[in-house]
Amino acid sequence: MMKRLLLLSFLLILFPGLVHLPEMGSAESTDKYTEPSQLLLPPDTVAGIVINEEHQPVPEAVVRLQATENHTFTDEDGLFQLENVPLDEPASITAWAEGFFINNAIATSEQPQITIEIHRFAQEDNPNYEWLTSGNLMGEGEDQGCAECHAVRDSDTPFPLPVDEWLQDAHSQSAINPRFLTSYNGTDVHGNQSPLTMFIPANPTRSNTGDYNYVALAPDPGQPYFGPGYRLDFPGSAGNCGNCHIPGAAAKPNMNFSADVNLVEGVEKEGIFCDFCHKVWDVQLDPQTGLPAPDKPGVMSYTFRRPPEGHQFFAGPYDDVAPGEDTYSAIQKESAYCAPCHFGVFWDNPIYNSFGEWLDSPYSDPQSGQTCQDCHMPPTGATLIARADVGAHQRAPETIFSHRMPGAMDETLLQNAVSLDINASQQDGQVQVQVQIMNDNTGHHVPTDYPGRHLILLVQVYDQNDDLLQQVAGPVLPEWCGIGSPAEGYYAKQPGEAYAKLLQEDWTGYYPTVAYWNPNTVLQDNRISAFETASSEYTFDNQAAGQVHIEVRLFLRRSFINLMDWKDWNVPDILMEEAIINLE
Repeated sequence: MMKRLLLLSFLLILFPGLVHLPEMGSAESTDKYTEPSQLLLPPDTVAGIVINEEHQPVPEAVVRLQATENHTFTDEDGLFQLENVPLDEPASITAWAEGFFINNAIATSEQPQITIEIHRFAQEDNPNYEWLTSGNLMGEGEDQGCAECHAVRDSDTPFPLPVDEWLQDAHSQSAINPRFLTSYNGTDVHGNQSPLTMFIPANPTRSNTGDYNYVALAPDPGQPYFGPGYRLDFPGSAGNCGNCHIPGAAAKPNMNFSADVNLVEGVEKEGIFCDFCHKVWDVQLDPQTGLPAPDKPGVMSYTFRRPPEGHQFFAGPYDDVAPGEDTYSAIQKESAYCAPCHFGVFWDNPIYNSFGEWLDSPYSDPQSGQTCQDCHMPPTGATLIARADVGAHQRAPETIFSHRMPGAMDETLLQNAVSLDINASQQDGQVQVQVQIMNDNTGHHVPTDYPGRHLILLVQVYDQNDDLLQQVAGPVLPEWCGIGSPAEGYYAKQPGEAYAKLLQEDWTGYYPTVAYWNPNTVLQDNRISAFETASSEYTFDNQAAGQVHIEVRLFLRRSFINLMDWKDWNVPDILMEEAIINLE
């Protein structure tokens, strides 16, 4: 009761007329009311009211001691009381409510009673908004974009800030990634282009031509060839690649299927940049499947809040970033945020499906699972999201998420993705090797998404003279692992197993293909799903007996070796796991 009287009295001081107190002597009156000037708050306590721009109370607002877990909520009259606030120095108290920007007020030991006024943001998206650059480290003032506050500029910050991390992240390279560009244009990294695809009238007796009047021919083996390319097969179309790779351009009006990756410039060439991500307001998912609609890839499944001219808008995972035109968005901490660009269907085949694989796995259990962000935006020990000299507050390191976003090129992430276990024995002139690969630490298939990615398990057994023993039973690596010298990474016919999602082009019959933009069929998918174990066994001849040396290695290869040769991609295999044992 006393807390209520205290806050009502305080409110009367700040906004006479906003709160009606009963007249003395009326049936509603009470002798417990005291003069506001006589009221004292308990030590280390801040009290106040949260109001909107019309000076109306805002109920159910989050009120927080900035950059801490100490928070409370306003009541139906917008009133709050926040305890355990150290007031030996001025304290920043923030407030946020659904539909509003965050704001703050400063409380002191002399003035522990405060008012926080929060303003609504526009509920409509402005598709004509001009994107803000992320990392113009050479710019001045606002020309620096996000780097003005979120990049290290001196030695006083002992760890990278979000823009520094983003610059090392594959998302910042999505518009200029040479593997993407050469696949889009049908060139090698030197600009040499394969011939345009030739088409012939469809034969109605062929079941794989569907309703098409023309079908593609396989490349002419007598012509120079530098690998497939979307623009070779569809020279008159920009395609929908831009919906994920150049979202700043594709999110413009009527550009979902017209954004040409060869023509972007400026901010749009920054790939998946800060301003784009922090303008995302929601993700549209099919309520039946929990997935994006197959015909709405990338930006088409996002809802944005691009601000009207003269204003700004940033949505993020904190409800206490103030002052400024910032607001809290829960979606930024959910796996659904990643779904539109990590789920892609082509010709009725889910090609990119790491989100769907996660959704089907125990990792999606909201009580015991993990989100994409848990693994791909893990805290690194940083305690600032911006430089201290621009006003950033120290935060608990577990609340700051890395923008490095490690993925399929990150050795540390890959080396913690799966476990490898081997058992071996020698008897009767033979060596038996059993191998198990356990996907015990990844929330989706290994490997995932881009269909060129595959695992290569290589099993090699040497005798006491360091000569390779001959394999007499067990699987061998397929031809698409490369015919040639194993010392140079051409592992076809070597003892081992390959794990991949293999596509075959319907019209040409070519496989394995990465040209998923053409009609295709899944020939094989033996990738290792979450918590699944892949087992294989091998037998080697060792009639001479004696000690043997066994090496089992598991690699991730980013694409098929013939494709890398065509395009001259210099992408070394990444060693994920290795086991070495000796047998007597």
